[in-house]
Amino acid sequence: MGILELTIILSLIIWVLLIFFRGNFWLADQMLEADVIQLETWPSIAVVIPARNEEKYISATLQSLMAQKYPGEIDITVVNDNSTDNTVEAITRIKDERIVISNASDLPEGWTGKLWALKQGINLSIKNNPSVDFYLFTDADIEHSQETLKIMVTKAERENLQLVSLMVLLNCRNFWEILLIPAFVFFFQKLYPFQWINNPKRSTAGAAGGYILVRRTALEAAGGIDAVRGEIIDDCAIGRMIKKKGIIWLGLTRNVKSLRSYTRLSEIWGMVIRTAFNQLNYSVSVLLVTTIGMIIIYLVPPFAVVWGLVFNDDFSLWLGVLCWVIMAIAYLPTQRLYQRPVWEALLLPIAAFLYSLMVIDSAQRYWTKRHPSWKERKYPQ
Repeated sequence: MGILELTIILSLIIWVLLIFFRGNFWLADQMLEADVIQLETWPSIAVVIPARNEEKYISATLQSLMAQKYPGEIDITVVNDNSTDNTVEAITRIKDERIVISNASDLPEGWTGKLWALKQGINLSIKNNPSVDFYLFTDADIEHSQETLKIMVTKAERENLQLVSLMVLLNCRNFWEILLIPAFVFFFQKLYPFQWINNPKRSTAGAAGGYILVRRTALEAAGGIDAVRGEIIDDCAIGRMIKKKGIIWLGLTRNVKSLRSYTRLSEIWGMVIRTAFNQLNYSVSVLLVTTIGMIIIYLVPPFAVVWGLVFNDDFSLWLGVLCWVIMAIAYLPTQRLYQRPVWEALLLPIAAFLYSLMVIDSAQRYWTKRHPSWKERKYPQ
């Protein structure tokens, strides 16, 4: 038996392990359900939005927050994180007494930009309402459905959750989004299986930065935002920090949507390389294992199919087909979340190849000190 045959058998074994022993990540079944109970008292909410160069989206985000059908008190603090566009003007055009604008001070050493903006928004919120019940950390490019906040608070109160978070529905309209965005969500679920995150008996923790609802008391008990001030992958760091204090929940939704579109490959590439090597703890050995793993898991099956067709190698052909079909079936629930046709699930190997190149690029930029930028700010990774 040759190297190709052994490798494709290894790929099949890995897929079986992923399907049955990785927290059912591929089912994409941790969905936020529209289940609301009437509470005697509705908790107060302080919304904190870091905004850096978001003039294109911030108005729609704020309008959707002000349209929330939430019976309790809501205050909204937008922290202008040194924007160089017309973000502030876009905010001030919205006349609502619930919205407060704060200009972020210069970024201190040891802090990342978003977390420093959150810190200042929290400080301002505490001055206005020191006993607020929940903070909602959300991005400036998110469109919120009218019932979402009520549903999230209900879930947190009914299940005694310290943090509830949503992986918002990302844009999936143009070519690069169709190819790469569902795959991004698929890989995120594989890295952080939602069932494991939501299981208090497991240590796995995480969150999605577009929508994090956290109890003030839990955040303070965990040391506040200061405890994670230097984290590049800030959302998962917050999730890990809060899970040490109680139960958390991370889920999927179709009703809270990102407004940001990625029309070019370079835009998605820039988003990924900012954190990819950090995710691997800047380890050469982990990078090597990850790259080899991606090749075996995602690229070997289609290669085996082509090899089998060209060289009449039936064993490689049919084993490659089997692995590729299993891969596509595992990808289908995420594809359905994004309402994509079934046949597109076969494109996952192409997406995996591109994401592998992004991870390698992230590493080589770290080694050569060519730090990636995001929203016109350099990130040291």
